[in-house]
Amino acid sequence: MSAYPKSSLAAYRSVAAHGGVDAADPHRLITLLMDGALERLASARGAIEHGDPEARNRLIHRTVAIVEELRASLNMEGGGQIAANLSDLYEYCGRQLLRANVENRAELLDEVGNLLREIRGAWVQIPAAARA
Repeated sequence: MSAYPKSSLAAYRSVAAHGGVDAADPHRLITLLMDGALERLASARGAIEHGDPEARNRLIHRTVAIVEELRASLNMEGGGQIAANLSDLYEYCGRQLLRANVENRAELLDEVGNLLREIRGAWVQIPAAARA
């Protein structure tokens, strides 16, 4: 991961219902972003189920912004093929989120949620000694 621009720090703070964002290390910040995206996906799914297009739109757009911050935080120079693959996956997630919003399809939100949970699961397994 690279150094984080101010927009990333603002995004981290916006998902900081968990607290401790200002003192969190970069690994924890990415975890917080993923958690924030997953929380908003669940809420967006609820908005679809309850027929609330305004909430659906707002929540999906916030999720897209978080996914874009995850993508922007990738170290494309030092991350090699893994970073390139994650970039492609985050781009795909963004497209699926926009489709879910336009087409009002909860199953697309579920697909993105499953992908993000898989990435998060691998991310939190990185040993502390390997985090740079």
